[in-house]
Amino acid sequence: MKTIGLIGGISWESTVTYYEIINTEIAKSLGGFHSAKILMFNVDFAELEENMKNGYWEGNAVILADAASRLEKAGADYIVIATNTMHKLVPEIEKIIRIPILHIADVAAGAVKKDGISKVGLLGTKFTLTQDFVTKRLKNAGLEVVLPDGKDIELVNDVIFNELCLGKVLDTSRDEYKRIIGKMKEAGAEAVILGCTEIGMLIKEEDSPIPTYDTTILHAQAAAKEALN
Repeated sequence: MKTIGLIGGISWESTVTYYEIINTEIAKSLGGFHSAKILMFNVDFAELEENMKNGYWEGNAVILADAASRLEKAGADYIVIATNTMHKLVPEIEKIIRIPILHIADVAAGAVKKDGISKVGLLGTKFTLTQDFVTKRLKNAGLEVVLPDGKDIELVNDVIFNELCLGKVLDTSRDEYKRIIGKMKEAGAEAVILGCTEIGMLIKEEDSPIPTYDTTILHAQAAAKEALN
């Protein structure tokens, strides 16, 4: 079994889900008392959030590259970054390490395409939705991507940072997300990618008028599969 290098804490709530899914998948595959070999570096999300707020992405690149380097030195075979937004920094992290990074957007694109879907909505932080580090990889995989409008992008982002990352799950916010997904459906989206690792706390399959692809679940399952590859 390969050793997973998991960068967590972004936020710690979603990292718990990663840890549970990875170990569940390993136990399901191997049976008995098997669990995953995981090295985890849990960053301080407050530092990253402050840098994001100030546009200081170089600072976050240093933090995450350091985390990845420590995991590599400790014996990790590949890196799993337990968040969507920080995949913006994958090119910078890859300059520091020699082991591969399992990219969350590639995993999501593969799952969507496997189901024969060609046009998909995307929810996530404003960084994910207004920059191309996720959408470009989805489009390169042959997918058409539907995004919320500017006002709704701000709403989605506010719910993530001011509620979900703090462990708050509100019905009013769920209703707003359902409204936004409905607009994506009207725009032709056949499914929606929950492109932030906290959104699954708020939106379940039964809450959406179109199929959902939760990147937290998909990424964690892919991490477990890679461990056994």
